Amino acid sequence: MEAKLDPAKDDLPLMANTCHMLVKHYVLDLDVDFKSQVIEGTIVLFFEPGSKCKKVDSDVEGTCLSQSDEKCKIRASEPCHIPVTNVSVHSSKTGCNDFAVCAKGEKDTSDKNGNHSNGEQASGISSSKNCCDIENHGSEDFLLVLDCCDLSVLKVEEVDVAAVPGIEKFTRSAKLTGASAEPRNRRNQIVRELVTLPADQWREQLYYYTQCSQAPGCGELLFSTGTWSLEIRKAEIQAPSDFPHAIRIWYKTKPEGKSVTWTTDQSSRPCVYTMGSPLNNRALFPCQEPPVAMSTWQSTIRTASCFVVLMSGENSAEPAQLQEDLLSWYYYVTMPMPASTFAIAVGCWTEVKQESYTDDVQTNDEFSSLFSRTDLRLMDGNCGHLEYPCRFQNPAASSQVVIPHRVFAPSCLRDRCAEILLQLIPRCLSAAHATLGTHPFSRLDVLIVPSNFSSLGMASPHIIFLSQSILTGGSHLCGTRLCHEIAHAWFGLAIGARDWTEEWISEGFATYLEDVFWAVAQQLPHEEAKEQRELKTLLRWRRLRDEVQNSDKELQILRPNKENTGEVSESGTCIIKHGLNAEKIFMQVHYLKGYFLLQSLARSIGEATYFEFLRKFVQKFHGQLILSQDFLYMLLEDIPEQKGYGLSVENIIQTWLDTSGIPKPLLEESQTWDQCPLVKQVNDEVTKWIQENQRARKNSKRKRSQDEATFQKLLPDQLVLLLESLLEEKTLSLKTLRCLEKTYHLHEQDAEVRHRWCELVVKHKYTSGYAEVEKFLREDQAMGVYLYGELMVNEDAKQQELAYKCFAAAQKQMDVSSAKVIAEMLF
Repeated sequence: MEAKLDPAKDDLPLMANTCHMLVKHYVLDLDVDFKSQVIEGTIVLFFEPGSKCKKVDSDVEGTCLSQSDEKCKIRASEPCHIPVTNVSVHSSKTGCNDFAVCAKGEKDTSDKNGNHSNGEQASGISSSKNCCDIENHGSEDFLLVLDCCDLSVLKVEEVDVAAVPGIEKFTRSAKLTGASAEPRNRRNQIVRELVTLPADQWREQLYYYTQCSQAPGCGELLFSTGTWSLEIRKAEIQAPSDFPHAIRIWYKTKPEGKSVTWTTDQSSRPCVYTMGSPLNNRALFPCQEPPVAMSTWQSTIRTASCFVVLMSGENSAEPAQLQEDLLSWYYYVTMPMPASTFAIAVGCWTEVKQESYTDDVQTNDEFSSLFSRTDLRLMDGNCGHLEYPCRFQNPAASSQVVIPHRVFAPSCLRDRCAEILLQLIPRCLSAAHATLGTHPFSRLDVLIVPSNFSSLGMASPHIIFLSQSILTGGSHLCGTRLCHEIAHAWFGLAIGARDWTEEWISEGFATYLEDVFWAVAQQLPHEEAKEQRELKTLLRWRRLRDEVQNSDKELQILRPNKENTGEVSESGTCIIKHGLNAEKIFMQVHYLKGYFLLQSLARSIGEATYFEFLRKFVQKFHGQLILSQDFLYMLLEDIPEQKGYGLSVENIIQTWLDTSGIPKPLLEESQTWDQCPLVKQVNDEVTKWIQENQRARKNSKRKRSQDEATFQKLLPDQLVLLLESLLEEKTLSLKTLRCLEKTYHLHEQDAEVRHRWCELVVKHKYTSGYAEVEKFLREDQAMGVYLYGELMVNEDAKQQELAYKCFAAAQKQMDVSSAKVIAEMLF
C-alpha cells in the first residue's frame, strides 16, 4: 500500500482501511513518564465491520462492495510484502503482562521503524510467504491497517471479551448455532451488541467497555509497522467480519514523535501536550485517522502527583491516588468524533479561580429572539447522526447559556488569566449560545499552553488551547480568539469536514462567527458592531491579497481535490493533498476566502435570514461530517430566492472553492471598505503621521507650533491598519518612530499590533526597538515566524545576528513545521 506514495511529495497518507473495519471505541490505559519522555501502555480498539463489507463463505475472500464504483480508485486487497529489514512481524506471547519494555527513566531504544530492539524479535516472521501470499494460498488473509507513525508497537492480541462476568447478556438476542457458536464468533457478536447499545444505556456501555478492556488476551496477532501504518492480521481469517472485533495493542511513544511535544512551560516546569501536528494523533496512539472513523473513547492516564492531566472528556476528572507519588486521571467521551480531535495536556498547571463570581451575562435581544422562535421549534425533530446522548435533544442542555468551564495555566500567568481570560469566557459562551443555540459540549477547559505553541489557539472536544500571546494588551485579541475557538465547537467539531482538504468549512465559519460572537459579547450597538466588522473585513482583505500575491497558486484552492473531494479508495485509504506542506500550515487562505464567501452569502440573503438558516443547518447536521455542497445545497433550497441572484451550487464552487486567486465578486466588493468611518479615521491619522515624518526629515528646530498634529486614540484593529499603512511608506525617520512608539505605547499593545510594530522596527533598522523584536520572537512564537524572513531580507549584519540568536534559543522546543520554515529563511 505504501509503495503507491511518492515520498518527494508533501501529501499526507491516511492508511486505515475504514471501509473494511471501523473503530467504534478506544480505551487508552497509559503512563506518562517525563524522565524518558515516553507515554506507554495499552490501547484497546472495538470494531464493527465497515459499511461496504459483507461476510461471505469462510473459504472465500471477504469482499468489499462499493456504494459507488466511480469512487473506487484502488483495489480493496493488496499483498502484504514484508522485507527482512526495516519492518518486523511479531508473534507475541500470551498473557496481558508478559512483555518487555524499557525501564522508566531510560530513553527508548527502539529503532526508527518502531521495532522493539530486544530478544523477542526472534519470534517474528521474517518472510513474506506467511503473510497475504495469494500465489501460495489462493486467497489473502484479511489485513487490518491502522494509521501509525513514530510508535514502538510491542505486542498485539485479541481480547477475550467473553470472559467478562455478565457479558453473556449481549448474546441472548442472537441465535448462535453451528459455526456461528464458535468462541470467535461469540466474541465478535458480543462486541457488535456492545457498540450498538442505545444512547440511553451509555453508562452501562462505558462500564462494559472498561471490563472488556481488562479481559485477558486469547491469542496473539501478527503485525508489521511501516512509516505510516500498523498492519495486523490473524492467520486464516479472510473476511473483515471474522476478524477479531476487540484487540489490545501494547505500545510506547517516542520522544521525537510528532503528535505530542515535550517541553517546559512558562514557569520552567516540564509538560507534554498535543500540538495539532499535521500528523494528528497517529504518533500518540494507533488509530483510524480518516474523519469517517467517528468513535468514542475513554482514557486512564497515570503520572506523578505533581502533574495535572487535561484532555478531551465530558467529565471534569478528579485524580485518584494510586501510590504516594502517583495519580490516575480518567476521562470519557460519548459523542462519536474523529480520532484526530483527541487532545491531551499534562503539566504542572494551576487552576485559575475567582474568590467570588457572579454571572454578569446579558443576552443580545436580537439574536435571542431569533433563537427562541427557530431552534426551540426544531428541537422536536430527530437528529441525523449516529446514536449518542445528544444535547440538542435535551431541553435542559439546550437552554444552558453558559456551560461549566475551568481555566488552567502555568503559575506565573495565573493573575493575568484571572484578570482577562476568566472574565471573558462566560460572555463569549453566552454570545455563542445566543447566536447558534445549544452548546454541543457539556463543559469546557481552557489552557494557556507553552510559548512554543505554533498558533494562537486550538479547539478540541471539551478543551481549548490558547497561546500566551492573547493575554497582553487588553481584552480585544483574547476575546476575538476565544470566540474563534468557541465557534469550532459547532463548526469543526460537532460538524466536521468529511474531506480534510476542505479546511474552510471549519476555519471559514470560525473566522466569520468570531466577529459575530465578539460583537454580542461586548453588547455593541448595531451600528458600532457594523463599523468594527467593516474594519476587520478590510484588514482581512489586505491579508488575503498579500497572501495570494506571495504564495503557490495550488495552495490557494479551498477544494484542491475538486470534483473528487470526499472520495476514498475501495478500502477507505486516501491522500490529504499538501497535508505535510510546512508552508501551508502558516497560510490563512482557507480562513480568509472561507470567511469572505460566508460574508458574501450573508450580505445577499440578509443577516437575520442567514442566521436563522445557520441554526437550522446546525440542528440538521450536528454530529455529522459534511462536504461543501451539503451546506450550499441546503442554503439554496432553504432560501430559493437566491437562485434569482444567479447563485447556484456550481457557480459558487467554481468561483470560490475550486479556483486560485481572489474571487471576482470579492474584487468588486473590496472597493467599498475604505468608506467605513473607522477606516476613514485611520486614513486621517496616517496623513498626519506622513506630515509629521516630513517635518522630522527637514530637521526643523522651530518650536512646536499650535497647528501641529494631535493624534486620536485608536482601537486595536485601527492601530493594526495604521501600522500596516505606515509600512507602505518608503522611509520613516527615527524621530517619527520614537513618537509613534510613545504616542500609542506600542510595547503594551496586543500581539497583532506589536507584530506590525516589529515589522516597522526591522524595515527602518530602528535599533532601539530590537529588544522588542527579540522579545516577540521568544514569547510570541505563534506569530513570529515570518519576522525571521524580514530580519534576513535587509542583509543587515545586526538583524541577521538577531535572527540567528533567537532561532538558536528557541529551535529545540519549536514545533517541527515552524523550525523547518524558519531554517529555510535563515540558511
